[in-house]
Amino acid sequence: MNYWMYHIKVEARRRDVLLAFLNELPFESFEEIRGGLVAYLPENQPLEAVEAELNELQTRYPFEYSREWLEQRNWNAEWEAGFQPVLIEDFCGIRADFHAPLSSVRHEIIINPRMAFGTGHHATTWMMIRLMRDLHLHGTKVLDYGCGTGILAILASRLGAAMIDAVDIELEAFRNTLENAQINNADNIHVLHGTLSAVLDSGYDDILANINQNIILESLQTLHHKLKRNGTLLISGILKQDEDFIRQVALDFRFTVEATLYQEGWVALQLLK
Repeated sequence: MNYWMYHIKVEARRRDVLLAFLNELPFESFEEIRGGLVAYLPENQPLEAVEAELNELQTRYPFEYSREWLEQRNWNAEWEAGFQPVLIEDFCGIRADFHAPLSSVRHEIIINPRMAFGTGHHATTWMMIRLMRDLHLHGTKVLDYGCGTGILAILASRLGAAMIDAVDIELEAFRNTLENAQINNADNIHVLHGTLSAVLDSGYDDILANINQNIILESLQTLHHKLKRNGTLLISGILKQDEDFIRQVALDFRFTVEATLYQEGWVALQLLK
């Protein structure tokens, strides 16, 4: 399929709010970049109606956008040219299948990101992986909420988790997680397409939620319910300026903060139920 690729310029502090509204439009996937977002609209969606909605949103939130035509065959060449391996200290390395093996890390993950979000380059993903380094996942039951390309679910499998559920509202993320789990021989990952309501199970030892702040806030009560007592919740997608508010909400839902990481204006928190 061909796509319209939208370049959306927005301040970091307004990005999560805008993304929540953009999720209501028929964009298939999003990529967070420095200075804003890239959004992908399938060619079969109503272009004029979408841009009318974007123009209306501009009256409430300051952002700029432009679009360009993107053929599917060009997308693969584009990300292959720009996608470089990512190293999270000596703990984990992320590469595509056309890169040379990474011998300097304990865990190597191979992903082909296609149109799904999450290649490990973004600060939020980097921090989530760094926090996972100190988790004891052997034999555990894990939920990856907002799995993107499946990196965190695959790493949980590498770290010995017995059973992993991975869910994402984006269809391309669902498909890409299936693909990447197969590439990495992570056959204990059960991938779901939908919102958190699609996850019928509970009793998780650990939940990984690298997702936007508004969805985290909406989901905290349900995530608390799905965790075992003394279970761990890792969250990111939070701007540093909102950290105190998020901490207070977490305390209200009977979480305690066990660890915090900061990078490029973003925050990741390790919470204990």
